Amino acid sequence: MDLSNLSPNKGSVKSKKKRIGRGQGSGKGGTATRGHKGAQSRSGYSRKLGFEGGQMPLQRRIPKFGFKNINRVEYKPVNLNSLQLLVDNKKIKKKTIDIKTLIENGFVGKNDLVKILGDGEIKSPITVEAHGFSKTAVKAIEKAGGEIKKV
Repeated sequence: MDLSNLSPNKGSVKSKKKRIGRGQGSGKGGTATRGHKGAQSRSGYSRKLGFEGGQMPLQRRIPKFGFKNINRVEYKPVNLNSLQLLVDNKKIKKKTIDIKTLIENGFVGKNDLVKILGDGEIKSPITVEAHGFSKTAVKAIEKAGGEIKKV
């Protein structure tokens, strides 16, 4: 063993990256591995997102469908059993459930429109204030001796 045959261990040193476009002697000169002519050989070329080599791209092959109604009014649903729960836990004042009460108890957010739905049953006569009511909810509240108020 002498200095002429010393070398680093296999895998300990990474090989240098090929330097393309640095003259014919390097073997990677001339076209610099980009081929002859065409958009991909030019500087500044970048392929468009979704480009499939001229084939009709997927986002154009698949048809459009449906629409969003810009006039849709989105209500936050609250069921009768939730209202009865408030009454049972004595969370309401003066036998009235309004939107403020529902916000304080975490049933709806402060900017939500509230619609009372008829799931469950209500036993106590209470006044309910909301933006909307289903027919079954109105029947159930009035049957229990309560009343409704649209806000």
